[in-house]
Amino acid sequence: MRDFGAGFGFLVQGQKWVARHGRWFGFGLLPGLVTLVLYVGALVGLGYGADDLTAWATPFADDWTSPWQGLFRGFLTGLVFALGLFLAVITFTAVTLLVGQPFYESLSEQVDRTEGGEVPESGLPLWRELWISARDSLRVLARVALYGILLFACGFIPVVGQTVVPVVGFCVSGFFLAQELTSVALQRRGVELKDRLRMLRGRRALTLGFGVPVALSFVVPFVAVFLMPGAVAGATLMARELTGEAGTGKDGNTAQPVPTDAPQPHPYARPQAHHPRP
Repeated sequence: MRDFGAGFGFLVQGQKWVARHGRWFGFGLLPGLVTLVLYVGALVGLGYGADDLTAWATPFADDWTSPWQGLFRGFLTGLVFALGLFLAVITFTAVTLLVGQPFYESLSEQVDRTEGGEVPESGLPLWRELWISARDSLRVLARVALYGILLFACGFIPVVGQTVVPVVGFCVSGFFLAQELTSVALQRRGVELKDRLRMLRGRRALTLGFGVPVALSFVVPFVAVFLMPGAVAGATLMARELTGEAGTGKDGNTAQPVPTDAPQPHPYARPQAHHPRP
């Protein structure tokens, strides 16, 4: 439980960080707003078309008498929309991070900078970073889709489908949301996807403590947009914990945060990568 509480603590610390650095909060809102418009349109379309989709998929129920046909198709319509909402919660972060890659990478670097110690930079061109991010997101979404199908099938089990399955669903959502959010900082550190997943599994309670509250809050799209900058900041702090960087500076001593009144780069200025001399 201590690790679970620590994970939630990183989420809170991230929100406090963006509250103290207001211009970075505004900077981090832009990708979420763009993605929100796209997702709201998709969910509205699903809401209008779910009935027709269910009727098309269950032609064998056309001759059923009332009320069984309505109850059966109504139940399936609810499951279809719930599955769509589940996928929206998971993919919202991945798509927002992809759209806002330069935004969130700059924000993450600034968090590292204010916390002291090294500020890892990938040194890769933007197109390469976007390609790696998109590739890893597709791999994660393939795993999520598999879990989504299994949970969708388990939803038909009486009692279990209405009690256990939603809880497991939010845990799965939380784990993969934490993976997507920490990927911003861990990718800069050169950590591959398989290693990121292994690190998160090794601290499962920490991961769920961070990710499950995010998943619960992201059910409400407008909340997701406003929490996104702080979630990226908190995920960077958690990444420092996972890699053993928390509390250590360049020389292995306790890192001293940069004073809040120290000069800070403008959020729209992309930091230049520093390459070691040969």
